[in-house]
Amino acid sequence: MFPYIPATEESKKKMLEDVGLNSVEDLFKDISHKVRLKGELNIPKHKSELEVSSYIKKLGKMNETTEDYTCFLGCGAYDHYIPSVVDAVISRSEYYTAYTPYQAEIAQGTLQTIFEFQSMMAGLTGMDVCNASVYDGSTAVYEAAYVAVASNRRKEVLISKSVHPEYRKVLKASLGAANIKYIEIEIKEGTTDLDDLKEKLTKDVSAVIVQSPNFFGLIEEVEEVVKESHENKSLVVMSTDPISLGLLKTPGEMGVDIAIGEAQALGIPLSFGGPYLGFITTTKALLRKVPGRLVGMTKDVDGKRGFVLTLQTREQHIRREKSISNICTNQALNATAATVYLSLMGKEGMKEVAKQNYDKAHYAHEQLISTGMFEDSWEKPFFKEFTLKYKGNLKALKEKLEENKILGGFHPKEDYQALENHLIIAVTEKRSKEEVDQLCTIVKEVE
Repeated sequence: MFPYIPATEESKKKMLEDVGLNSVEDLFKDISHKVRLKGELNIPKHKSELEVSSYIKKLGKMNETTEDYTCFLGCGAYDHYIPSVVDAVISRSEYYTAYTPYQAEIAQGTLQTIFEFQSMMAGLTGMDVCNASVYDGSTAVYEAAYVAVASNRRKEVLISKSVHPEYRKVLKASLGAANIKYIEIEIKEGTTDLDDLKEKLTKDVSAVIVQSPNFFGLIEEVEEVVKESHENKSLVVMSTDPISLGLLKTPGEMGVDIAIGEAQALGIPLSFGGPYLGFITTTKALLRKVPGRLVGMTKDVDGKRGFVLTLQTREQHIRREKSISNICTNQALNATAATVYLSLMGKEGMKEVAKQNYDKAHYAHEQLISTGMFEDSWEKPFFKEFTLKYKGNLKALKEKLEENKILGGFHPKEDYQALENHLIIAVTEKRSKEEVDQLCTIVKEVE
């Protein structure tokens, strides 16, 4: 943001007159006095730009990031390598806005990046169609549920407890508002309990939602879920880590109806929880039910290539009364970042980064088990993330790791009471052998 924003008393007065108000206070009159600040803000006045800039920078330096720590944290937000070209491209002024275009055909460059994003994400997931992105991974879950409900008109949605807990909370709140029944499927040995799924599959079930690799990092038996669900004429929604698709079977190959997920791993930095990037890919049969927009490529009357908004069947600005989708400030800049990342990596690059994630995670898993202080929570296949049970004092271990500038994994007890002394550990391509070995050395020291 530009640091100097002039607003003279005269300009303030003019703006207030234009909106028919007498004072700045009138702008906030709709907010209850119970929650409004009484009096002036407790901040010093008359600081110079230099003083303010210095103070804010000092505050900013109090933050610590993954630049300062070795990060083994994951659970939906990952410390992946971002090629410097990504920032160089998205920093160009013609791209540097979060807004999706409203005079779209004028912004041919933006439309082309959305077209490329859609094309590459569809290719990566093995699906027919991808939308122009949604807010984040949790948004994608409930938008996908609405696609299913709009398609088969059933009023129940099943979701596995191995799906990210925050995604489930968002889905539950959203479905409740729409009078759609939210039902959870139990987990067994860290993955979706297929017997519980079969029991809960009724003729009212619109969609079954699973995540693979799931919240614990384990690879689910998605094809079995698809088989059981399709026999019941229910749709299957699969949330996935796009990096994993460089190595694992794609949702399309497994017969999934809607593949969704969080695309932060594709060139978007960790930034205190967002903004991130949700994606939705699906089959041609569900083309007209997807939220947001689809961009197509065409030719103009002179035969020149051009890009146009082709479909936007659920958008609020064309179906204001009937729309159930509101995709405005949709982090389009993050979709552009993901597009640049995917174009740089290519098919071989995606395979390589996926393989590095897999190999390094399995090396870390093997080394941590060999310390004698961990045991597998469940012995099942995993990709770049795994869950272990710690045999010692977990609080003491985490404190020791933090003293050594290591974020040693996520403790899932708050959402899974049975996992009292467990850690979910993520290992991306950024982690070196030396960093993994240092983690194991500190584990032994705490022992």
